[in-house]
Amino acid sequence: MILAGDVGGTKTELALFETRDGQFRVVREARYPSRNFPSLEAIVRRFLDGQPAPALVVACFGVAGPVVDGRCTTTNLPWTLDERTLAGEIPVPAAKLLNDLEAMAWGVMSLPAGDLVALQEGQPRAGNMALVAAGTGLGEALMIWDGARHIVVSSEGGHVDFAPRDERETGLLRFLQQEFGRVSDERLLSGPGLFNVYRYLRGARGLPEPGWLGDRIASGDPSAAVGEAGLRGEDPVCVETLEMFVSIYGSVAGNLALILLAAGGVYIGGGIAPKLRPKLEDGTFMRAFRNKGRMATLMESFPVRLCLNDRAPLLGAAAVAHHLTAARPAST
Repeated sequence: MILAGDVGGTKTELALFETRDGQFRVVREARYPSRNFPSLEAIVRRFLDGQPAPALVVACFGVAGPVVDGRCTTTNLPWTLDERTLAGEIPVPAAKLLNDLEAMAWGVMSLPAGDLVALQEGQPRAGNMALVAAGTGLGEALMIWDGARHIVVSSEGGHVDFAPRDERETGLLRFLQQEFGRVSDERLLSGPGLFNVYRYLRGARGLPEPGWLGDRIASGDPSAAVGEAGLRGEDPVCVETLEMFVSIYGSVAGNLALILLAAGGVYIGGGIAPKLRPKLEDGTFMRAFRNKGRMATLMESFPVRLCLNDRAPLLGAAAVAHHLTAARPAST
């Protein structure tokens, strides 16, 4: 039996998988609000309590933060994770930590066609691939083609400097610099980032916030309220917010595709994109993605797919755990 997890700033999803005949299937799974717990170990204990103790052979977790030497200080949670500590606390013979986008990359490569939407067909061919995912934060991963298979490489590319492309985005940069100092892509391309864009545009346009929108923002997720109002065309500032957000998202995805020469394609993951699918499909995203001057024709050749399955990181963690199980020497 293997234990796999997708550990994010908002939620943590855990699942037990049974491996048989080279395949694995879900035995039990549950989802928990991450901030309600002091540690990942506490969530694992809650998940396993009250159930027959499974015969675990390995555990693998995709976590939102950089993983170095088996340790991770999470980006959007006050947690420090360590593979050895996790293995002892669970307990399990071996525990593995992956960056969450690394886990997602392993997952998306095995998704069926029905879980993917083509934003650009491009010219499918063997080559490097890229993954960009906006959710609680912004993550990026690289899938390097070695001539026979893809090797996933994690990154912290979501924290590179935001590079404005025009006067409006320069104004956004200056607005956020006043609040944060340095401004990374994640300050815009994330759940909180969407609301940052809205706050800038609301002030820049000088339009009062409608009372009904203020009530929605105050009573729930501010970014979700803005996004829903923008998709419905209920407020001009919300509509402009989505246009700006999706255009920046497309530009950042295109930058990564250029850096990696992602001839194999680009995946758009995370929790935000599927919710904004109509806006991603109206051309705004792809126009920004392709708008790379002399490289525009090259950009048109890269397949771009939107991932609709929010369980991709969990499935990727399970796939890595399964591989580790298969690689473990037989006990004597």
